[in-house]
Amino acid sequence: MRNEKAVTIYRADYRPPSFLIDRVELTLDLDATLTTVDSRLAVRRNPAGPAGPLALDGEDLQPLGVELDGRPIDYELADGKLVLTRVPERPFVLRIRNTIAPATNTALSGLFVSHGSLFTQCEAEGFRRITYFLDRPDVMATYTVTLRADPGRYPVLLANGNLAASGSLPDGRHFARWEDPFPKPSYLFALVAGDFVCREEKIRTRSGREALLQIWVEPGNLERTEYAMRSLVRAIRWDEERFGLELDLERYMIVASHDFNMGAMENKGLNIFNARYVLADPAVATDADYAHIESIVAHEYLHNWTGNRVTCRDWFQLSLKEGLTVYRDQEFSADMMAAEAGPWARAVKRIDDVRTLRAAQFPEDAGPLAHPVRPDSYQEIGNFYTATVYEKGAEVVRMLATLLGSAGFRRGMDLYFQRHDGQAVTCDDFLAAMADANPERLPPEKREFFARWYAQAGTPRVAVTSRYDAAAKTFELTLAQACPPTPGQRTKEPFLIPFAV
Repeated sequence: MRNEKAVTIYRADYRPPSFLIDRVELTLDLDATLTTVDSRLAVRRNPAGPAGPLALDGEDLQPLGVELDGRPIDYELADGKLVLTRVPERPFVLRIRNTIAPATNTALSGLFVSHGSLFTQCEAEGFRRITYFLDRPDVMATYTVTLRADPGRYPVLLANGNLAASGSLPDGRHFARWEDPFPKPSYLFALVAGDFVCREEKIRTRSGREALLQIWVEPGNLERTEYAMRSLVRAIRWDEERFGLELDLERYMIVASHDFNMGAMENKGLNIFNARYVLADPAVATDADYAHIESIVAHEYLHNWTGNRVTCRDWFQLSLKEGLTVYRDQEFSADMMAAEAGPWARAVKRIDDVRTLRAAQFPEDAGPLAHPVRPDSYQEIGNFYTATVYEKGAEVVRMLATLLGSAGFRRGMDLYFQRHDGQAVTCDDFLAAMADANPERLPPEKREFFARWYAQAGTPRVAVTSRYDAAAKTFELTLAQACPPTPGQRTKEPFLIPFAV
């Protein structure tokens, strides 16, 4: 994924956005050949951001017009951005109309066609291929989305959130309006339109609210969705019991596509999966197939809080959501195995996770592509969805859980959500919540010591020697660590490594 014109982006250069978008109202007239997008954005100047014009990201869009508070306004198109140089300092509503061509979108980013249906993929920077926007994770807004389409071609119309209205239109088309009440970054936007059938189940959350769970698949695949539904229910119950986190929407949907190229995506309330991680035929599915379905369904659901309700400020913080959620889905799977086969099964799951780490992440850390869990620069963010960000990031979280104990880790998670619900934050914010909730176990000097796991690449090795003094009846362990050089980091500072005895 190397672009010869790519510019290196540095974490140290991060600046808050000049503007914020609080509310988004989207209307899409869906058609594979030509889709019209009408967006209304509630925009305001960011008091914490730098001065400057409003520059909205856009890629492969055909603009039809821009209005500010109902009046046409001039704009410039430059370097992949729609630029407005004269906007008021007060809050205003910006209306933008543009067209896109899903059928010719071979990038499979933004809105595209798969098997005659329409899907979106917006992580990391796909929303700019749908409409002009501040397409960065630290701009969080609530969304109301109206989809209009030919019911013969697209009988099912889905988007994030709760279904507010649906029905027929005078011109023979139909519509569905979806409202997502929780602020989210644009990379979590999703829509699906096509011919699908669904398995559904109603549950009651811990607080007594009723929620509708739906798994949408192509006709003929419905009987293969039972295990995925059971996995989703188990994940919802586990997050309630283990972390006190509830499903927050009236409905939760999964859509399976045979061509979805991201494996699975945690879009708020509307997860889109590659079908192999949803469908299981009892006649041919293996234990490994079932384990993958359970783990990945759980992973995307658990993102509802660790990634969606609290998201990453910038893409350098990717492990904030991915490493933490991998740790959570590993713990979920271990608990499910223990409930089925006894406490020893947690050890089997742990062995399996460590095998994955050693097979995929250790070689990455030992090679020319070694990078920290939180990188300092990138040219293409798609290249950083790596074993280091995911699996090693999960191990960093697991070390915190080891240091703090289960009760201390839960206190840290509770404080993290209390402080940052609805915000885009950093790995430092997560570590600060853990430390502030456990000042005795993670005082400031120890916290700074631990933070090196986010900044340094490489796999440290620990040498252990032991000595037993029979006369004094004492046993002594001496530990020494070393970490080999990695690209850009010739010398390493010591890591804080928990060692259980």
